[in-house]
Amino acid sequence: MVKVRQDHPIAADGQVDVDAWIDRLNSLHTQSAATRNELRRAAELSLSLVDIHTEDDHSWGDDFTCFRIGLEMAEILADLQLDQDALVAAILYRAVRENKITLVDVQAQFGDTVSKLVKGVLRMAAISYQRNENEDRVLGNQAEVQAEKIRKMLVAMVDDVRVALIKLAERSCAIRAVKTASAQRRGQVAREVSDIYAPLAHRLGIGHIKWELEDLSFRYLEPAEYKQIASLLDERRLARQEYIDLMLSILRAELATAEIAGEVSGRAKHIYSIWRKMKRKEIPFSQVYDIRAVRILVPTVRDCYTVLGIAHSLWRNIPHEFDDYIASPKENGYRSLHTAVMGPDNKILEIQIRTFEMHEESELGVCAHWRYKGTDTDATQDSYELKIAWLRQVLEWHEELGGDNQQLQGELRAVDQDRIYVFTPDGHVVDLPRSATPLDFAYRIHTDVGHHCRGAKVNSRIVPLNHHLNNADQVEILTGKREAPSRDWLNPALGYVNTVRARAKIQHWFKQQARDQNIAEGQALLDREFKRLALLDLNFESLAKKLRFNSLDDLYSAVGASDIGVGQVLNAAQKQLDEANPQQPLIPFKAKSPSKKKDSDFYIEGVGNLLTQIANCCNPVPGDAITGYITLGKGVSIHRQDCSNILQLQTDEPQRIIKVEWGNAPQSAYSVDIIIEAYDRYGLLRDITALLDNERINISALQTLSDKRKNTVDMQVTAEIRSFDELSRILTKLNQLPNVASARRKHA
Repeated sequence: MVKVRQDHPIAADGQVDVDAWIDRLNSLHTQSAATRNELRRAAELSLSLVDIHTEDDHSWGDDFTCFRIGLEMAEILADLQLDQDALVAAILYRAVRENKITLVDVQAQFGDTVSKLVKGVLRMAAISYQRNENEDRVLGNQAEVQAEKIRKMLVAMVDDVRVALIKLAERSCAIRAVKTASAQRRGQVAREVSDIYAPLAHRLGIGHIKWELEDLSFRYLEPAEYKQIASLLDERRLARQEYIDLMLSILRAELATAEIAGEVSGRAKHIYSIWRKMKRKEIPFSQVYDIRAVRILVPTVRDCYTVLGIAHSLWRNIPHEFDDYIASPKENGYRSLHTAVMGPDNKILEIQIRTFEMHEESELGVCAHWRYKGTDTDATQDSYELKIAWLRQVLEWHEELGGDNQQLQGELRAVDQDRIYVFTPDGHVVDLPRSATPLDFAYRIHTDVGHHCRGAKVNSRIVPLNHHLNNADQVEILTGKREAPSRDWLNPALGYVNTVRARAKIQHWFKQQARDQNIAEGQALLDREFKRLALLDLNFESLAKKLRFNSLDDLYSAVGASDIGVGQVLNAAQKQLDEANPQQPLIPFKAKSPSKKKDSDFYIEGVGNLLTQIANCCNPVPGDAITGYITLGKGVSIHRQDCSNILQLQTDEPQRIIKVEWGNAPQSAYSVDIIIEAYDRYGLLRDITALLDNERINISALQTLSDKRKNTVDMQVTAEIRSFDELSRILTKLNQLPNVASARRKHA
């Protein structure tokens, strides 16, 4: 049966007796004096926010409901053995949600951790879930798919397992409280709990919360079947309990004889579980064998199998009703021995046998890891399964790390969530790769939506089409009347699309266009790119043949239809020029390469052709942070940054310290003059140099000429470039900077 909430203790003045409530909480999980004081402070603050109406005796308003639910949530979490911060966050959560107190106030009075926990639960609460019978009939399995995506979205948002546990406690209180609500409200909460939170409790292994959520939601969603099974149980309750008591006494005597220090107890199967088993196996109530059940807890795994032998020697076991979940645990980590026997009076009895540790893990799931260890993670699982496994282990890790929260967060970042979950405007969930953009989302919804896309809103704010989406974003696509994808969407450097589906749809659209249009588009694209790169003397017919096209028009058509990228054509052009002029660099004025460490395959960037040597005092190796010191006649001496000698030299001779770093094998780099024409503005030069720095492009010279009358500026930047592909990318990004009218390579 479902769990019944206890009333909170009331003092003589009619208010909740906070001290008596804390005493009751202490009986669930022993609290230190400091924790009791913090809980009292949180409860008194929450109670102070309650409006009391004295018109009719002593009736309480909705504020008191928030206060009561906060205490009730704390009781559930204390039963799960959670810490002080989680209990305080539970007490205050509803008050924050109802705007009775702000997160800033919570942070000021109870610290960052409590504030972050409340904020995390608020984020989960923002994810609404709507489902009704009409949707079930129309969508069929799609409703289940949406529920699964919601569950995955919630899990992806959790970065502290206590947040998920507080939310489960809040939903437990919510479904207890809807008994007097309208039928529509009961159905809405019950459906959400049944589809989202009961499965989540199951995946986290928190058995008793799962059972309560399942039974209460089943009671409101299937009231007739709930009452039928409840009545069948009521008719047999006394006889079943007397029978279980008899079996308990027999088993306790047998354990004592075998000198096994075990515990034996009875267990009633909950109503939803009985109904689900009847449906799954298509059997009547009479064939549900575990209506009568006992559970035996023993110290070791060896004792489990010894007790199994005792049970089978006492009573005949029922064929095909034995499961060894110790040798083969369930997916959620559950371990136990299950057997069904024909007991006295030919009544069937299920016996579950497990160790105390297994029982703790079964009942409390992830919470059991406060005290126990030993859950393995399969590295081949997908990101959702890995995150679930992480949540089940995180408290164990917290214990092993000695409360090192920074290292704990580092462990979370190691669980790479490869999918994100975002909302459509009508509330449906769409899953996408982590690097997805609004354009990827548009093509995921429908090809026509992608083709007509002209803009996007994320969480009601206009964003660029190459904006990266995050979990729980609500995305709205703004469409135009004319169907015409942009060719820029296929440029990888611009980052508009990052999914194979979207790219394939865009490429297919261009393929369907007329050949003449593709030729014109391709020719314009290549002409613009080659003009920007100052490559005007290429033999384009030869280039087309090198790329295995029959004619130049075929090359233009392929580029226009996006069958071949501009980057591939540039690579072919570079090879063609290298073959035609083997003695002459493709881009004149070869720059200096990074210096090679003597007798080694490692290179040091930042010293040009200067002689280098590794300092004997610290002997840095690749991977160490390093600093250079210009010696007298011996080139640059390379030290580790934490070397005591270099630290002293930085103080004594700072002018001879240079910045160096390890690099890969050197590539040929060539000086290229880039002409930038722009409208002058504050910060323009900073933006240009920052962009080149981010791309790891070395600037060897820079000249500017301003025209104050026209408010324009012309720049010539001499940069070291390694390939046409890199030059093309740099020019593309420079042209995207605000106020830049043109960025191109200077023609020789």
